[in-house]
Parts: sequence; C-alpha cells; structure tokens
Amino acid sequence: MAVNQTLSKGLKREFEVIITNNEINKLVDQKLETIAKEANLPGFRPGKVPVAVVKNRFGKQVLGEVVRESVDSATKETMEKNKLTPSSQPKIEIVSFEEGEDLKAKLSVEIMPDFEIPDLSLLEITKPIVKLSEKDINEAVEKIAKENVGTKVITKNRPAKKGDTLVIDFIGKIDDKPFEGGEAKGHNLKLGSNTFIPGFEEGLIGSIKGKTKSVKVTFPKDYQAKSLANKIAVFEVTINEIKEDVEHKINDEFAKTLGMNDLNALKKAVSEQITKQHDQASREKAKRQILDKLADAVSFDLPETLEQEEYNNICKAMNPNSKPVSDKADQPELEPDKGMSKEEKVDASEIAKRRVRLGLLLSEIGRQNGIKVEEDDTRNAMMREIQKYPGQEKQIMEYFKNNPQAQQQLSGPIFEDKIIDFILELAKVNEKTVSIDDLYKDDDTDLKKEASKAKKSNKIVKKIKQKKPKKTTKV
Repeated sequence: MAVNQTLSKGLKREFEVIITNNEINKLVDQKLETIAKEANLPGFRPGKVPVAVVKNRFGKQVLGEVVRESVDSATKETMEKNKLTPSSQPKIEIVSFEEGEDLKAKLSVEIMPDFEIPDLSLLEITKPIVKLSEKDINEAVEKIAKENVGTKVITKNRPAKKGDTLVIDFIGKIDDKPFEGGEAKGHNLKLGSNTFIPGFEEGLIGSIKGKTKSVKVTFPKDYQAKSLANKIAVFEVTINEIKEDVEHKINDEFAKTLGMNDLNALKKAVSEQITKQHDQASREKAKRQILDKLADAVSFDLPETLEQEEYNNICKAMNPNSKPVSDKADQPELEPDKGMSKEEKVDASEIAKRRVRLGLLLSEIGRQNGIKVEEDDTRNAMMREIQKYPGQEKQIMEYFKNNPQAQQQLSGPIFEDKIIDFILELAKVNEKTVSIDDLYKDDDTDLKKEASKAKKSNKIVKKIKQKKPKKTTKV
C-alpha cells in the first residue's frame, strides 16, 4: 500500500491511497482458503471443498469484503502514522478500481485544531445566591394551600356568583339541533375559570340550584372545531349543585392531607425544594459566565464540517419550515437557511462558530483531565427520562436500547455538566447574595441573545488571532 499526502491546508488533509492488485489478490486468496476449510457444500466433505469451487461461488463477495476492509485499514493506518486526530468521520472515496488492477482511493479528513487550554484557576466567577427566609417559606406554603383549595355545597339557597363551582347538566343546540360534543352530565364548572366558550360562564352567574337556564353564546371565529366556528348556540343548563371554595387552614392537619407528618415537616420539605431550585438557577448563571469567558479566551481555526453541521442545526431551529432540496429519500441534502434574511444567516453563522469553539474547548478540557461519562451516569439519566412517561416505561426503555444515538444525546449534557463542575472547583468563585427576582432575571436564552454574545466573542477571538499566542491565557 502506498499513501501520498496531496493536500495540507488549514485543518484539511487529503491523501492518495494506492492498494496494489497483488495485495488485494493475496488477501482474497487467504479468505478463500479459510472459507474452503470451513465450507459445507453439497457433494464435498466438510473442509474438503476445493478453493477453485469456493472462488467460483464466493469470489465476488469475498473481493467486495477485501476491498472494504482494505480501505478501512488504509484509513486507520494513515491516521495513526500521521498522528492525526479527526474532528469528524474521515471520508474515503474509491477513485478507480477494476478487477486485476490497483485500487486508487482519496482520503479526506479534517483534523482537530491545535490550541492551549487557558489557566482555569485564573477564571473569576460571580455566583449569585439567594438566602431563603422564613417569609419565603411561609409564602410558598400559602401558595400550596391556595392551589389545594377545597369546596363545599352551599347550605343556603343563594344565586351563583363568580368563584363558585357548579355541578351542571347541559345540552347545546344550533338551529334547534343538538351538535356533537355539546352535551354533558354532572360536569363541575368553576365560574370565572374561563374554561368554556366566552359568555357561557358569565351566563350562569345568578343561576339557582335546581333550576334550568338557557345560555346563548357564539363560538369564536378561530374555534378548533371548524364546523362550529362563528356559530350561535343555545345551551340548556340544569344547575344540580352550587359549591363554594373552602380555604385550608395552614396547620398540622393541612400538612397531613399532603402526606406530611406535621406543618414543620411540610415547611422543611418546601424549604429543601426551593433551595434546590435556587441552587440549580445559581449554577446555571455560573455556567453561563464560564462559557462566556471561555468563548472569549482562545482563538483557533474551526473544522468546516463541524461548523456547517452546527449552522444547519441552528438554521433548522430558526427556520423550522425549511424543506429538503430534493424530494428523494436517498438524497437528504438540505437547504435549511432558505428564506432566511441576510441578518438571520449572519446570526446563525456567528452562533455556530461560538458553539463549535466552546464544544471543542470543553471536550479538550475533559480529555486532558480524564473526565468521562460512566455507564451509571447514562443509566441514571435514562431512568430519569423514563420516569417522565408513566405507564410507558417499557416502551421508552426499548427505545433507548435500540437507539444508541438517543443514549448519546443523554451523555452529552452529562459530560458538559461534569466539565463545568470540574472548572468550578478550579476557578475563583465569589458568592454574591441577590434577590429572587435578580436570580431569575434574564433567565431566557433565546437565539437572538446568543447571537449577540457570539458576535462579541468572535470579535474578541479575531483580535486574539492577530496577537502573538501566549502559553497562559487569563480568563
């Protein structure tokens, strides 16, 4: 086998690979001899089938296997010999091959960029924290009480008012004819909940238990059932019961209705839950600071393939109605930015550059420090995901078992979180007490905000490229 490098430009490398006819024939003969020793064909004793018979029957199949294996082996050997670390799957294309002739192939690969990780101990992070007060806990418990409000049947026969819950039977008609879905019995309706057609609940205010009331309404123009949209309907409604809300007294008995031993146990559980939520929000704020500072810290060339893939993904998110260029299933070539404005395309490009740069930097931090996603990590993440679908646990488990890519999607965030935890241990972290409002301020991270950050980062990176690289970069 002969390998000659034909291109070395930026991160792109190309090689001409020649596998001689003699090499291919030798490997084919070896495979045929092995098959002959193991073959069990009619008319021959096991292991005594002549090689010529095996070649006549399996020759083309074996030749195909040898070519595929030789090409794969050539790719691996070329990468190892030249000490190349690919950033994406190498591509090898057979340029020419005829039986009895040498095989010529073209190997194309983009390699990982060479860069130094900044000194993470110089990273300064301000981590916002919220000090939970007794007032915060009490307000949370009061909110729970309001969300778990009960009802009781009114004792005196008074007209229904807003906030009451009515138990009703009703039948709706359009042009004196009942329509599908317009009838129910024993339905509980809270007046003021706005769960029915506009005008229906208002029409029942003032109604009396045991009486039937006609309510005339008009279905909205954009009603989901097109056959009813903008139609006038009359509902005959019978009021079976009128119930009013009963607020819970916040005491031990209320706590027991929620499965707690007493009020103190409820407050403790609420405190732990709120603290957990605040800690997660605080960590996310610190993580964003880390990513923002790392994105500005290091400059290096990006693999075009990774950048293009990320650009396509971002365009799909920004432009979900984009369609394939080809209608053929075997030609999945996409044009995800079709119809996007020039500004949107620039935003997508800037975000892609930032994400790829951060992804490569975090991966290298993980690689150099032996950070890995263990099987238990993925298994636990899988179980958490399965718990989101009660009653479908078996189907979700089978889905993950049969889709390694789905498991990989779970592993990615775990790997990133482990790296962030590692950086937080090394970095200088200053805690700053903030209000709850400040902790959750600007919590949304839409693509527009990310594009703005990316533009700033990429400008800083361009300036770094113009300067002489330093061994230690302060971040």
